[in-house]
Amino acid sequence: MNIHCIFVVGKKEPIVMNIAKLIYTVIIMLVFTSCVSEYQIQGSSSVSRLDGKMLFVKVPQGNDMMNVDSAEVVHGMFKMQGEIDTTMIASLYMDDQSIMPLVMEKGSIEIQIDNARITVKGTPLNEKLYDFVGKKSSLDDRAYEVERMESRMIMDGHSMDVVEKEINKEREKLTNEMNELVKTFIQDNYENVLGPGVFLMLCNGFPYPLLTPLMEEIVEKAPDSFKNHSLIKEYVEVARENMQKMND
Repeated sequence: MNIHCIFVVGKKEPIVMNIAKLIYTVIIMLVFTSCVSEYQIQGSSSVSRLDGKMLFVKVPQGNDMMNVDSAEVVHGMFKMQGEIDTTMIASLYMDDQSIMPLVMEKGSIEIQIDNARITVKGTPLNEKLYDFVGKKSSLDDRAYEVERMESRMIMDGHSMDVVEKEINKEREKLTNEMNELVKTFIQDNYENVLGPGVFLMLCNGFPYPLLTPLMEEIVEKAPDSFKNHSLIKEYVEVARENMQKMND
């Protein structure tokens, strides 16, 4: 989905929106409930470079990132606890580096970090989020294997026509599976913080606002609560203006 240039028609350029606030779309604060809830984070890490480091849970506040909680990693373990008055998607940071997203919600949140993967579990929305992350990672691995298969086929002496036909078939299959995974996940989570959060991740994959057919379908079928989310509403409006200018 990455686009590396801005398409310009004549002197009409796409409207540039302030999408700096979308850089952290996976950690956008999204209100879900207004009651005060207690959370506990129990974390473990087998990554040696994290030992002795301070980890921070951060959420956006205007154009800055605000610390919600912090803890030092001691012998591969860290712990945080406190109260929140809204359920929100946040991010775990080491210094200025974002390590992973998580949902700050009521309950005991378990974080495991190793060199192969990061997992979060223990609360309903975190379980949903990392089930999705796991499925997406599996598709990413399969996409990598397709690229390796292309190299092997060329080295084995297959004609380029045969290679291109086979590889394009596999790529199209994976693209369809990925689109279905993302669409289904967002639609299943329209009414909580995960649906808008993952949709905004899609938005952040472009250098300026635009809508793919997949994104259009997601928006068209969404309830008003999703369509009227401030960042989504602004993005969609500007994206449609941009696409209209491109077609003029």
